[in-house]
Amino acid sequence: MKTYKIAVLPGDGIGPEVMAEALAALKVVGEKHGFSCNLEYADVGGVAIDKHGEALPKTTLDTCRKSDAILFGSVGGPKWESLPPEKQPERAALLPLRKIFDLFANIRPVELYPSISSLSPLKPEIVNRGVDLLTVRELTSGIYFGQPKGCDAEKGFDTMIYHKSEVERIARVAFKAAAGRRKKVTSIDKANVLSAMVFWRKTVAEIAKEFPDIQLNHMYIDNAAMQMMINPAQFDVLLCGNMFGDILSDEASALAGSLGMLPSASINASSFGLYEPGGGSAPDIAGKGIANPVAQILSAAMMLDYSFKETAAAAEIRKAVRDCIESGVRTRDIGGTASTKELGKAVAEKIRG
Repeated sequence: MKTYKIAVLPGDGIGPEVMAEALAALKVVGEKHGFSCNLEYADVGGVAIDKHGEALPKTTLDTCRKSDAILFGSVGGPKWESLPPEKQPERAALLPLRKIFDLFANIRPVELYPSISSLSPLKPEIVNRGVDLLTVRELTSGIYFGQPKGCDAEKGFDTMIYHKSEVERIARVAFKAAAGRRKKVTSIDKANVLSAMVFWRKTVAEIAKEFPDIQLNHMYIDNAAMQMMINPAQFDVLLCGNMFGDILSDEASALAGSLGMLPSASINASSFGLYEPGGGSAPDIAGKGIANPVAQILSAAMMLDYSFKETAAAAEIRKAVRDCIESGVRTRDIGGTASTKELGKAVAEKIRG
């Protein structure tokens, strides 16, 4: 039997609650598909600050380095907001993990299930055309990391820079993803204003030649933000730089009806990845047993897909989640009455068959 080593970092707020349900689903699907998971728990975020004095302790980092993938919960909350920005849970934990493991590709699927389409902020005639898209965001370069950057009494400045190799590798991730979907990539840029985006567009077009079966079109970020609202069905895979991907993936998340439905993956060139829900730690509902575990469960499914190549097991988790939601087993945020544990148990039972 294959065994995968997973660093489990539940984090803060609702993190431990939803993580428990994701791990339950992993256990059941592993038994069914002939693999097991060796789980190594570690502190991260606010809980790590309280226990170890820092958001990403060396012991946690060592655990991650010895693992095949990281299953991440959520970090942060009002308790730690008074800390200097560079020491706050998210910046001091997630950003270093991305850099240390070169997690350059952030992948976020957004799908609106028909039974909860009324929860989308868009009109029924728009969402009923279908919402099923994937944002592929470059995560370790661009304006967030370019040098020089800084501010003084008279000015603030940041540098947007992309090297050819950085654009090429994220573009290939997007084209390969599209090959398994509807074979369409929309590359987002601002090439009418930014020189770095002229370079981005040119490089993406060159990579597109390697994928003749994939349709490529280019779209300016401002138009893309508008099109997301008036016709999201036109999108399959969106290829974005760091800042534009940050903006569009958050905008797209609203389409699914709840942040509790949105998983994400951040992977590197060797398929090592960090998998986390798209929402936050939701401290206002932590401990109440009402948090939606779907995003964390689907993040575990993405881990099976991208890091472990257990595609059949991943598909079974996704089907179980869909079947539960469509049959009416839902938490409050998606119009139901089920608790976190009740929805998690229902998913596990669907997988078990």
